[in-house]
Parts: sequence; C-alpha cells; structure tokens
Amino acid sequence: PFSRYAVNPSWLAVKPLHNTILTIDSPDEPVIVDDQCPTAEANSSTQDTCDIYLSTLQVPVTYEGVLAIVPGLHARPPVLPPSADPDLPDILLPADGFDLIFHVGVAGRGPLRMERVGHKFGYNMKDATGSHAPIVRVMREENSNSNRGQSEPSAMERMERARLSEYLIEPPVDGTEPPKRGFGKGYESFPEEIFTEIDVEKLVHHLKKSGVEQIYSSLDAGHYLCDFIYYCSLAESKRASGKADKSTTKVIFLHCPPVDQPLSTEEVTEAIKKSVIWLCGAVAKSAIPST
Repeated sequence: PFSRYAVNPSWLAVKPLHNTILTIDSPDEPVIVDDQCPTAEANSSTQDTCDIYLSTLQVPVTYEGVLAIVPGLHARPPVLPPSADPDLPDILLPADGFDLIFHVGVAGRGPLRMERVGHKFGYNMKDATGSHAPIVRVMREENSNSNRGQSEPSAMERMERARLSEYLIEPPVDGTEPPKRGFGKGYESFPEEIFTEIDVEKLVHHLKKSGVEQIYSSLDAGHYLCDFIYYCSLAESKRASGKADKSTTKVIFLHCPPVDQPLSTEEVTEAIKKSVIWLCGAVAKSAIPST
C-alpha cells in the first residue's frame, strides 16, 4: 500500500512477470516456470536464442526498507527478504548475482519516464510510515553555507510534493533550515549523482519504434522514494563490482503512471518486457541472464 493506492500500480504491472521466462528474438508470452524450475521446453534454446529469467520483489515504500533490502539485491548470491505476497513462489537466486535490476515505481498522471540518474541528497519528504530519510552529517565548511546544501525543488520534486501532499515536508526548526537528508554513513565515497550505465536514450528510442509511444527519458526522479531506491541500487551495484567506474549488474528505473492515466497495467507490463529483452540483447548467446 502507498498513498491512496491499496495496491501500488507499479506492483500491479510487475507482479505478472514473476518467475517467468522471456526469450530473446521470440515474440511469445513469458512461460510460467512450474514449481520454480525451468521446464524442459524452456531450456531447449538454440544458438539463436537466449532465455531471460525474471523474478519480482515488492520493496516497502520506506527509507528504512530501501536501505535494508537493496544492498542484498546486489550480493552474490543475492540476499532477499521473504516475499510480501504469499501467493508468489520463492525467487530463483542466481549464484553470480543478477545481470539486471529493473526498478519500477509509480509517478503522477502522464507518460512512462525512464530515469537516467539517482541523487544522493535532498530527501525532505516523509515516507509512507511518516519517517524521514537519514540525516547526513554536514562538514564545518559546508555548514557555513546558509542553505546547508538545500536547493530549490525541481519541477519533478514539486510534482511529487503536490501529488503526495499527505507526506509533509519537514518544517524548519527555530527559523533554521531543515537538516540535510539522504545517504551518509557507508556512502561517503559515492558522488552526489550516479548515472545508470545503460544508454537510456537508445532504449527509449527502441521502445518508441516498437510501439511504446508514451515514454521519455528523465534526469529528475523526484527526490523521493523512487529516486532514493534508484541511487541506492546504483551505488550498491558499483560497490558490489569493486570498481568505481563500472558495474557488473546493470540498473535502471522506470516511472509509470496510475492505472489508466493514461496507460493500462497491461501496457506498462508490455513496456517492461520490451525493455528487458532489449537490455539483455547484448548478453552473450550462451549466457543465461537473470533479472
């Protein structure tokens, strides 16, 4: 549950993909994996095909939940909490980690937004439980700045604030600016912005050519939980790879609108499937990517 949604619209689009297989170069629907094991038919890929195994996980819309769960997504093998949906079978965990982590979150009315960058600071809104993001220690020279690292909210952040008005902005105390919030301890070595290594513009161009017309790339994920989980996942991907400039697990974030505003749940699911197939297209034909 989140805001006015009894079931998060992004989860409605993602859930049907759990424990399914997509085959590159095949237009068929995903094949359900019975009893959590690939079927013989699913394994009978030829040199011209590659199977992509998908698993889904619902992450709580809380800062604490993100920080507790996301690092485990990037472990090798991954470490995941029990599913919040008892009707879903357990996730098949790849020993070498996931090849792709595809985050999906709900935004306001409008087209799909494929996000390019996650932000380290600027999380001033309370989460679904009424809790704040962690306070970041401000260095003395930074503290001398009257804005304490705060900046005017971006257009997307203003939209998020208007859409989620029940999650109030932290008010000033004794006339001072609110504390700086975001990623502090454990994330000191990471930059204020982390861009995905995926070529988002090419992905969006491909989706438009394949019939997903209502989509665009974005540089502003809103400085709320979607932005928070995106930055966390991008940082943890780099940490897990042990390299500052390159990650072995690719990370992307897609914002979807509420149901039928204007896209249906099925249309969002189809856009996710097309994205995953395109993203995994560069994987070696003999490899079996897991997402």
